[in-house]
Amino acid sequence: MTETLALLQRLAANLDAVLLWALVATALMTTVLQGSQGLGLSRLSLPFLFGTFVTADRGRAVLVGSLMYLAGGWAFAVLYFFIFASLGLATWWLGALLGALHGLFLLVSLPAMAQLHPRVASEYDAPSSEPKLEPPGFMGLNYGHQTPLTTLLGQVVYGAVLGAFLPMR
Repeated sequence: MTETLALLQRLAANLDAVLLWALVATALMTTVLQGSQGLGLSRLSLPFLFGTFVTADRGRAVLVGSLMYLAGGWAFAVLYFFIFASLGLATWWLGALLGALHGLFLLVSLPAMAQLHPRVASEYDAPSSEPKLEPPGFMGLNYGHQTPLTTLLGQVVYGAVLGAFLPMR
């Protein structure tokens, strides 16, 4: 119990830096992911997928999803902070390793999106008149053959930034 309290106190003492570096890490990760879309390497847009959870309006989904994505970036930065603090080590390479594991988990769990997301079709759905988003498929491959690589790269960048810059005092 005292270790948990100590971790929470460290977070409270460093919250401003955690939020700042989470914003930087999320912005860089988003740049990698959106850049891969712009270059035609992937069609995966996590902000769009998040936004379409709550609205069918595709234009609004991007804005809402981007805000959800930013909040998720902050929440995961807190988790990374706790991991680093628990290990007593925060380095860019440990952050990159955690980012790779995080990205791998994300990619492997993407097919479940069809079961959880109200607007994503399943691989097994028959054609319908209701518009649905394409299912991601295994590791997001339905969104492009480079999707796993670009997603992992984005997550590695996110973790490396947090590992390099989160304060551990």
